[in-house]
Amino acid sequence: MNRPIKTLTALALILSAGAASAETLRFGYAQNAAPTVEAMHKFGELVEEKTGGEVTVQFFPDSQLGGEREMVEMLQGGALDMTKVSAGLMESFGPVYGIFAMPYLFDSQDHYYTALDDASIMQPIYDSTRDQGVVGLTYYNSGARNFYTTEVPVESLDDLKGLKIRVLQSPTAIRMTELLGATPVAMGQAEVYTSLQQGILDGAENNESALTIARHGEVAKHYSYDAHTRIPDILLIGTMTLDRLSEEHHAAVLEAAKESTDFHKTLWDASIETEKAAAAEMGVNFYEVDVTPFREAVAPMYEELDADKKAVVEAIRAAGGVK
Repeated sequence: MNRPIKTLTALALILSAGAASAETLRFGYAQNAAPTVEAMHKFGELVEEKTGGEVTVQFFPDSQLGGEREMVEMLQGGALDMTKVSAGLMESFGPVYGIFAMPYLFDSQDHYYTALDDASIMQPIYDSTRDQGVVGLTYYNSGARNFYTTEVPVESLDDLKGLKIRVLQSPTAIRMTELLGATPVAMGQAEVYTSLQQGILDGAENNESALTIARHGEVAKHYSYDAHTRIPDILLIGTMTLDRLSEEHHAAVLEAAKESTDFHKTLWDASIETEKAAAAEMGVNFYEVDVTPFREAVAPMYEELDADKKAVVEAIRAAGGVK
């Protein structure tokens, strides 16, 4: 199905659902790990509760309305009110989001949470795309991204050399993969399974849930813990939608978003362990990796940052007590 037809189909779905009411927020999202789906629906419950039913959220799940980029574009045009996408995708709308694709930016999950819960760091990032018609409200953890492959396990930096690896549609992710010696292939998530199966790709990089939810573990049996990035998911709202909300409803939506992030944290770790166990039952093997050579290989990326991005990196590192 080509893109114009997809867009028309998406609009027809929205209109047929009767989502024209100003009190209904139309929320589309792609396929996601269970905790993220639960957190988004928790957000919807909280919005309704906090507004006394004056605002409700109507969901269009599992890419019914298209891919993540298409849904961001629908927010820009006012055809959709909200979506949740990877911060990696957002780099093409607001360059500062590329910070999150920087390898080894965070030392641990605790460091990650501390930095992303800091409004002085995140609010300017959320607002950076306001002139593009979308604003960030909060984030959801999407885990540490690791390499997984179909034939040769990645147990050292040399094992990556020459492999065709699917990466996010992010210039920063592409640059990282090149420095690590692999050949980056930027593509949407929906194409990855078939590309791995047919040998178009030698591997990909994502958290453990991709092995089970997207069934990549059926064709990629080697998962290596190099933990090169921790790229959050971003909950977005269109500026057209914000403009039509009352001050009270705007505040309720923002409060619900933050609370849904706290809810997500309570689910994430247990869910990843469940996904890992399920992947092992599919025959996936897991490998620990010495990341020191990986860190050294990508170090030039930090020297290439402009002054504004270096300032954000410094703030993030300071949040984790790193100088």
